[in-house]
Amino acid sequence: MEAKRIYKIDEGKKLAGVCGGVAEYFNIDPTIVRVLWAVLAFGCGTGLLLYIICAIVFPHKYEVIK
Repeated sequence: MEAKRIYKIDEGKKLAGVCGGVAEYFNIDPTIVRVLWAVLAFGCGTGLLLYIICAIVFPHKYEVIK
């Protein structure tokens, strides 16, 4: 059984591909993740910092597959 990993996507990304990768990991629509992330960013203020950290830390999908 292959381990489930989280990563950034290149296909269909809007900014860095973080929301698309999170959506693939949880098997949900990327739009839902983007809306939730925007609520965190504008509501709590932590979403933007969290997104930047994830964009730096998460590997690209093609790096995970190799």
